[in-house]
Amino acid sequence: MRDLAFVVPVKEFARAKDRLRRAGLDNAEAIARDLAEKVVLACAPGPVIVLSESPDVTRFAHDVGAEVLVTSARSLNGAVQLAYRSLASRYSRLVVAHGDLRHPEGLGDYRPGAGVSIFADHRGLGTNVLALPTGLDFHFRYGPDSAARHVRESQRLDVACHLVLDSPWRFDVDEPSDLDDD
Repeated sequence: MRDLAFVVPVKEFARAKDRLRRAGLDNAEAIARDLAEKVVLACAPGPVIVLSESPDVTRFAHDVGAEVLVTSARSLNGAVQLAYRSLASRYSRLVVAHGDLRHPEGLGDYRPGAGVSIFADHRGLGTNVLALPTGLDFHFRYGPDSAARHVRESQRLDVACHLVLDSPWRFDVDEPSDLDDD
């Protein structure tokens, strides 16, 4: 069993970044692809598994040198849960890093400590990066207030939890204003 792998959920590019599309950005697909590529490449030299829901994402993952886990789960929680169970026999820890991080640099050098580490978004509400040991009965809780929900899930399991509010990974891209430099 290997120590650590990075899991990067990637939504089908043609459907990704809906809020950017609704705001009138006609290059949302290119933005989503560029962000995902930067995240996958930032995870080097660690093994990277891209969660794919489409042939387009599968091709993308192969092109950037990542392994692919095809999932037909209808939700982010379902896809990550499937990956968590599927990869538990191969890795002792997983780092789930979302494919829309604006500054993913350093992910590949990150070595999580014991327990669960939650890297919240810049609002302190969402979960941009989540590191945890495999083999737990952990239930992923992405969605509104996911950082607090992941903290409660760690508490339910009586697992040490570290919530990080000021990491460079706190900036993801959901709204057009998220594309502005800090």
